[in-house]
Amino acid sequence: MRIRLFTLALAFSAGISISAQSPSSNDSDNYRLRPYIKREVGPKHIAMAGAGAAVNQATDTPSEWGRGAAGFGRRIAAAFGKHIVHKGIQYPVSKLLHEEFGYRRSNKQGFVPRVGAALRATVITRKTTTEKPTLAVGEISGAFGSGLISRLWQPASVRTVGIGFASGAITLGVDAGANVVKEFWPEIRHPRSHAVNQAPSQGSGPEVVGGGTF
Repeated sequence: MRIRLFTLALAFSAGISISAQSPSSNDSDNYRLRPYIKREVGPKHIAMAGAGAAVNQATDTPSEWGRGAAGFGRRIAAAFGKHIVHKGIQYPVSKLLHEEFGYRRSNKQGFVPRVGAALRATVITRKTTTEKPTLAVGEISGAFGSGLISRLWQPASVRTVGIGFASGAITLGVDAGANVVKEFWPEIRHPRSHAVNQAPSQGSGPEVVGGGTF
């Protein structure tokens, strides 16, 4: 049941994020603050927070918040707050290190190589200055930083460092799943088509708000 809910929330979140505008490969365009804020704070991200909150509502996590309307509201606020922290950390770190945002679909052929490329892209991005692969320090630090900082507004049962790190790991895992969905999105929408060498698609990824995590 939890896996089914998690999968539905992931597909819903990835579908919303794929519709966002692709970022420019130009370094200065990629990090313009106002478009970045517009992308990361808006109705679509509230909807994604709602998808994550729905999973936690169904599993009653954290249990102190209950399953009523008030509990659901707290879960949405918690997920959206974590998303803001995530992107608030990712932006300056990625800008400082000239890391590309968004997911760039692979030019691989075959299901397994494409899945592997999508999973790898969760932690490996490109330099906007050289196009060379680099560790996605912004994404990783944002995921774990938000997992730990979000403990501040969580009840005592989940306000631990260990759960904070686990929450960050789950966020990366959900972002990896969202990348897989984005990699195969053209086939999902149009089963007979497969265009390769596409520009990066902004949204997510990691852009999944809190990854449906607590």
